[in-house]
Amino acid sequence: MRHLLSAGDLTRDEAVLVLDTARELAQVGDRSVKKLPTLRGRTVVNLFYEDSTRTRTSFELAAKRLSADVINFSAKGSSVSKGESLKDTALTLQAMGADGVVIRHSASGAARRLSNWVDGSVLNAGDGTHEHPTQALLDAYTMRERMGRLDGLRVAVVGDVRHSRVARSNVLLLNTLGAQVTLVAPPTLVPVTAGSWPCEVAYDLDAVLPKTDVVMMLRVQAERMKDAYFPTAREYSRRYGLDKERFALLGDDAIVMHPGPMVRGMEISAEVADSPRATVTEQVANGVSVRMAVLYLLLGGSEPAIGN
Repeated sequence: MRHLLSAGDLTRDEAVLVLDTARELAQVGDRSVKKLPTLRGRTVVNLFYEDSTRTRTSFELAAKRLSADVINFSAKGSSVSKGESLKDTALTLQAMGADGVVIRHSASGAARRLSNWVDGSVLNAGDGTHEHPTQALLDAYTMRERMGRLDGLRVAVVGDVRHSRVARSNVLLLNTLGAQVTLVAPPTLVPVTAGSWPCEVAYDLDAVLPKTDVVMMLRVQAERMKDAYFPTAREYSRRYGLDKERFALLGDDAIVMHPGPMVRGMEISAEVADSPRATVTEQVANGVSVRMAVLYLLLGGSEPAIGN
């Protein structure tokens, strides 16, 4: 079986293969007919147990550009709302002959469990607070396109690391690709396991920014918080928000990233979000190319399978 469950499953060569393939496939978006016949006859199921705009739409567009048949499955209004388990849903998809299943689920580890129950490829589109590997791949792609390299790049990931699957996947992938990652957050929003991650941890954003090539701002995920992790939103923004004054601390070539959705005025100001050095809309566009590359390599490419 061939899956993409974790950014940590990718070797350096496999990750570079995805990024190089994405660069080639990005040209499809510039054509008058934005389609390739690569996955004609294949079926891709988008199995989303959580609400999503960017990721679900991006995977759907990527699969359709490769001529795959796409089924969008939402937990709301399905048998899941009647109590059907993930395993029974997986067996249903298996019986329908799904070649690839893209899953987003609120439970960490759901994608790996699903991979035990279906014969097709499983792509993790976000599982709980665990991982989001294709987001890390599109972030790495965006960095390489903007900065011209990944090896030796100094990346600061700032904000709600504790509840972020994006942060974990980026740390694992960027370390594999030779970048140096620093997590910056209040102590309460740093996971207890972060000490074992291949990165540094800092609490003073102002001290980190002058030494940073790429700063990635994270949204505070209030919907996942059961406790108070900081005094007030204003206090958080004052200490860890990227405003015009902090933006000036960055080098002239540094870029600002955000996986979205952004909360303007909280973790990032409107002036910074709309700056030419912010890559938010580029990340969305690059996400289609990267997800095309992953689907191509897993389901239809002649190259060896990526991941595990």
